[in-house]
Amino acid sequence: MMNPIFRRRMILSLAALLPLLAIPNVEAAEKLRLLMIDGQNNHDWQMMSPAMKTSLEGTGRFTVDVATTPGKNASKDAWTRFQPDFTKYDVVLSNYNGELWPKSVQDSLVAYVAGGGGLVVVHAANNAFEAWPEWNDMIGLGWRNNTFGERLTTDDAGKVVRTAKGEGPSSGHGPQHEYKLTIRDADHPVTKGMPMTWQHSKDELYHGQRGPAKNMHILATAYSSKDQGGTGTNEPILWVIPYGKGRVFTTVLGHVNGGETVAIRCIGFQTVVARGSEWAATGKVTLPIPKYFPTDAVSVSTK
Repeated sequence: MMNPIFRRRMILSLAALLPLLAIPNVEAAEKLRLLMIDGQNNHDWQMMSPAMKTSLEGTGRFTVDVATTPGKNASKDAWTRFQPDFTKYDVVLSNYNGELWPKSVQDSLVAYVAGGGGLVVVHAANNAFEAWPEWNDMIGLGWRNNTFGERLTTDDAGKVVRTAKGEGPSSGHGPQHEYKLTIRDADHPVTKGMPMTWQHSKDELYHGQRGPAKNMHILATAYSSKDQGGTGTNEPILWVIPYGKGRVFTTVLGHVNGGETVAIRCIGFQTVVARGSEWAATGKVTLPIPKYFPTDAVSVSTK
């Protein structure tokens, strides 16, 4: 196990470096209030949350509060005290993958998003809450068995291909590697101005995601090569879903575990999370594409 002092130094060092090249600072008339939720995850949320908070606040567009849930197998009393007030925020970002939240918190989030709030789902957060129907409607696709629901991919022209429940692979990923994203909607506020293809740093490439996928709009895909343990098709990486009056943005980029942080140091990842959060909050994006954004051939990361 990593020495706790060394681990804390790593977290602080990473957080300090993340905004270095990520996104030009924007002096907004009024900052957007973002609530990040963490506390359980099969990934290293203790390292990931401070880094994302620093990167988001470094844009000048957000203030970020963090609500940390009780740990695994915590008491009922501990969970009773976990009652975040979503209505105080413009957007909620989930960095959580663990035990189901209390029903009151579930209902509060559903009412918040349906009433016009924004929700952002990052990487393993889409693995969570298989038994929560409204969550599945909000995220569209999640890390599920192939019997759970439909699968969405695209052909090379970007046309959506639906695979029926029970057919094709369940959710998974091959070994981590660099891969290229292909923008499927260049006019959406989140992706507008990005190169039509750009190289992402070493990361997990999710495939076979399953769910209701209602009203789901794919913004970007990545080719899941069979040589890399994948499916031989274009898997969704960024997508959006309207939910009531609200907006939900999902990115499955962002693996952090075992001290490996290159995926969230990718300037493409940081840009996607910031622009996706602004869009989920407002329906618009004012944050510019950074000068040092990845190219078709080269990934770009903070050091």
